[in-house]
Amino acid sequence: MFTFGIDIGSTTSKCVVMKDGTQIVSSSLLTGGIGTRSPQEAVRMALEGAGVRREELAGVCATGYGRNRYEDAEFHVSELTCHGLGAHYIFPSVRTIIDIGGQDAKVISLDEKGRMQNFLMNDKCAAGTGRFLDVMANILVIPVGELEKYSQEAKEPARISSTCTVFAESEVISQLANGVEMTDLVAGICQSVAGRVAALAKRISIVPEVCMSGGVARNGGVRSALSEKIGQPILFSPYAQLFGAIGAALYAFEKTA
Repeated sequence: MFTFGIDIGSTTSKCVVMKDGTQIVSSSLLTGGIGTRSPQEAVRMALEGAGVRREELAGVCATGYGRNRYEDAEFHVSELTCHGLGAHYIFPSVRTIIDIGGQDAKVISLDEKGRMQNFLMNDKCAAGTGRFLDVMANILVIPVGELEKYSQEAKEPARISSTCTVFAESEVISQLANGVEMTDLVAGICQSVAGRVAALAKRISIVPEVCMSGGVARNGGVRSALSEKIGQPILFSPYAQLFGAIGAALYAFEKTA
């Protein structure tokens, strides 16, 4: 039995095909979320990778910001639920998920079955999200994927005191003009994101083990800084950005098996 999960986010589209609720057969991830052609293209790529046609799928579940706009799904489920199921599939021992996406940050508490017990979300400000890192990378003219490398070479991380993205942008430009090393600035930016998210996480009970999900999970500089600030090791999986889609495919399996 094949089931399909699609996670349509604010900046990316992710898809997963699963077999019998236990095996990831195929996946896809494309830049571009709500309102773009990326969801349809991601679906095509994932189905093609699995060698499965739409009519062979037992169930399709959509999650993420754009879930309700995806009409070719039997189920539409909150990303909170799906991230919990996806994280539990990869890390059965995880009890706390820190999800940093393109437009928001979430901390999710799970029970032993991967069901959400509690959550907190910051979606009022871009600081502490992937959007903040994108803005800062553009200012520094560095590919966002290289921020981790620069942060690892820092000698004295710069202090980014502004909690607003707009003001932080001016602050970074000023520090560049004053000769602050690029590596130190990048490390400071990673620590700024980690500080904002850690403050959110500390408002909820942080129960080990802890993992990260979302695109920012791939940034080792943020992971390291966040681990230090919450006082817990953070598990990482290359599937971190696909947790929502994995959970959606699992949800479809639960409902159709």
